[in-house]
Amino acid sequence: MSKPVPMSPSFVDEDLHNLRKPKPFKLGQFLYNTEDGTVMGRDRSSWAKIGIFYVAFYGVLAALVAICMWAFFQTLDPRIPKWTLDRSLIGTNPGLGFRPLPPVDNVESTLIWYKGTQHENYKHWTDSLDDFLAVYKVPGLTPGRGQNIYNCDYNQPPPKGQVCDVDIKTWSPCTKENNYSYHKSAPCIFLKLNKIYGWIPEYYNRSNDLPANMPASLKTYIAEVEKTQPEKLNTIWVSCEGENPADQENIGAVNYLPIRGFPGYFYPYQNSEGYLSPLVAVHFQRPKRGIIINVECRAWARNIIHDRKERIGSVHYELLID
Repeated sequence: MSKPVPMSPSFVDEDLHNLRKPKPFKLGQFLYNTEDGTVMGRDRSSWAKIGIFYVAFYGVLAALVAICMWAFFQTLDPRIPKWTLDRSLIGTNPGLGFRPLPPVDNVESTLIWYKGTQHENYKHWTDSLDDFLAVYKVPGLTPGRGQNIYNCDYNQPPPKGQVCDVDIKTWSPCTKENNYSYHKSAPCIFLKLNKIYGWIPEYYNRSNDLPANMPASLKTYIAEVEKTQPEKLNTIWVSCEGENPADQENIGAVNYLPIRGFPGYFYPYQNSEGYLSPLVAVHFQRPKRGIIINVECRAWARNIIHDRKERIGSVHYELLID
């Protein structure tokens, strides 16, 4: 019997080298292997099982989220906030806003600057007021505002389910037909108190119990109302004054329309369908021209705190009429 011929060490080393040598990676073959029909290393049945698993997994996950959201929304009322007053982020101290606002490209500015003798120069301000007041003039622009409008008065609050009307005819001369007096260099600025659900104002309705920092002109006004129209004392009063002594000299006479404040029968705000906030038109009758006048307007009630930094209870803006 013949003995096996021993292999040369060189052949052994070459075979071992071929075994250790990795096969070159081919992306196309990995994505789809034509030899065994696999895609990215898996056959069709394997991919089908993975697909069924993830469809079932995410389907169950989506169902659980949907059930949680449904249960959450069952606890909410579409008209009544879940958290109100002290428990809400808004709190109990309303802010005061003004219109018209400067152009959107200068959103941080509070300067109302125009030349009264040029229509194109003050057109932005009157157009802005037209847009803002449109909902007050056309009931159909406010959802639900129609048959539920009620002509309220101090001794005639709105019945349940109805909202008070805002009579725009009482703003004259601060009307569109009169260009809101901008063409006369006597502009009208509209003030609006921010809405807080359920907030009830505590009125300054006694002339002998008014805060020391209330403007003297407002104190005199309240005392006159107390004598002649005591039913109107339940009002959130409004004052607009120059911030500094120089501003107070230049601001001139100021008129408030229709009255000097927000009537109490508009409160509390309860998100009733068709509700619109009351407005006060502030008519600056003879402001000095060619100089910046810093104006601060405040709303006055016992439970309104004034904080200039936090912008609550008051609002600041400037007038410059060339």
